[in-house]
Amino acid sequence: MKNYFLMLITAFVATSATLFAQERKDKAPVTFEEIYDEPYSVNKLFVGFQPLYGELFVSNVTAGFGVDVQYYHVDKLDFKVQYRKTYSQQFFDFSRDLAAKNSDVDNRTQVFHYMEFGGTYHIKDFEESSKTKMYLFKNSYKGNRWASRVPLYADVPCKVRKIYGARLGGILWNSTTDLNRTLDKQSLSKSQLKSASDEGLPDQEYDKTGKLSDVDLFTNISTTGVYVGGSMAWIKNVAVNFDKFEEGVDDLMFTVYADILFSPSVKLDDIVYTKKDAQGNRLELTTATYSVAPVKTQTFGFRLGIDGRFNRTLSWSYGGEIGYRPSVQGRTFFAMFKISFPVYGTNLDYKVESFGK
Repeated sequence: MKNYFLMLITAFVATSATLFAQERKDKAPVTFEEIYDEPYSVNKLFVGFQPLYGELFVSNVTAGFGVDVQYYHVDKLDFKVQYRKTYSQQFFDFSRDLAAKNSDVDNRTQVFHYMEFGGTYHIKDFEESSKTKMYLFKNSYKGNRWASRVPLYADVPCKVRKIYGARLGGILWNSTTDLNRTLDKQSLSKSQLKSASDEGLPDQEYDKTGKLSDVDLFTNISTTGVYVGGSMAWIKNVAVNFDKFEEGVDDLMFTVYADILFSPSVKLDDIVYTKKDAQGNRLELTTATYSVAPVKTQTFGFRLGIDGRFNRTLSWSYGGEIGYRPSVQGRTFFAMFKISFPVYGTNLDYKVESFGK
């Protein structure tokens, strides 16, 4: 038995060595001609529509659509504006949907809105020699032939533009949030939320079947704040013409950033609640406003993010963030991704030279 095992191992090693020793027939040196290599000649304005973003935010899980605009001013500044909101209550505004189905308070639910605007000052904007990996493709590779092969690639020398930036901007957002989970997280009870007559909010109420159930609390939150941080960007804008292969292009504009978030204004709506009788009917004369002052808020946070786009007239872009956003204390963690398509890019230069005959 031991001899059979040794023979099997030997055969496997010999077969593997033979396979690794074989060279691909199409793995031959390639020549190329540079078409352009100009990382400073990129579009100035990018306008993108985001058909989908998703955000895992502890205060409210959302998904929806948005717009993203970025503008590069000479080589000194770039500006960015973005806006996001949910498609609907069911798709996908989690806390607002829960409030519509379960809330026992009279507060109006708030649609999730997020707006951010800011700029990046180019502390250092310079060019370096680098290289890029370009995959070799032929039109004959389309379909199953391309899907079933391991593509070859070539390292092409190019220039890369690097930008060290200082970031500053503002953030505004508002949303519905589950106050029950917040109270549990902060070890608070509903009775600590007091009305003007110093009466605490009840923990339970009667439903239509005459049974006692917990009072489900939902409220609205809105924040206004700023962010300050730093970024590093890499910009390549190179194209080459390969001999016997299709043209290769690398025009990725990629940025990583880190920000400190500060929201001096984190507001929670007070709870408006109407008591019910033993049959679950509202007692209109008992409607009162209960202060949420005992609920603690978090004014500081931070985030790490990435942003990628392409220097083309019509393309797509992507981005993502993770961190802790100012909100109610204990419910600040978030992770977000977004995809923009289409993204329209232009250099805003439509002037042409003219000569008299």
